[in-house]
Amino acid sequence: MAPDRRPTNGYESDSSSSDNLFEESTRRVKSIWRGFLDFAFQGNVLEIAFGLILASMFTAVVTSLVSDILLPPLSVILPLNKNLEEKFAVLKPGPGAGGKPYNTLKQAQEDGAVVMAYGFFLNRLINFVGVGLSLYGLASVYQCFSRDPIIKHTVKCRYCRKYINEKSTRCINCTSWQDGREDIRPPVASGPSNG
Repeated sequence: MAPDRRPTNGYESDSSSSDNLFEESTRRVKSIWRGFLDFAFQGNVLEIAFGLILASMFTAVVTSLVSDILLPPLSVILPLNKNLEEKFAVLKPGPGAGGKPYNTLKQAQEDGAVVMAYGFFLNRLINFVGVGLSLYGLASVYQCFSRDPIIKHTVKCRYCRKYINEKSTRCINCTSWQDGREDIRPPVASGPSNG
């Protein structure tokens, strides 16, 4: 039986190749979408997202505690005469200064003065220390109620001097034993004596 050799105008072969291309594209898009869903809803990614959101909110609360609660009384106790974040030094006055001092940091910056805003830096530094201490406190509390250690205390290896976990029995870097086995020398075997 001879193959069907009907004349074609070229549209039928283009239609079948475009159907195959569409099916292949659909399959690839579905595969990518399934991969994204598997990635996005894994436990690790959701835990990381939750942790980042919680950390940003915690940072905002501690920053507000330091800036709004702790620093104003500190500004009164110390002879600062202003809030700490408003302390600045004018390095070069702006064109509109006319020899008179600036009252606020914003006023100096709007005039185009070159200023060193050391109060703002000290405010950020105190915020950083406050957030760090608060997170350390939370990690310590969490570690009291959990078996999973967050704070891993380290010591220096006796041989390679790199930091390793204090509970390690062998160094991860130089593979030496940390219990002193490396220091024990085997007894020297005595050979035959010559009479």
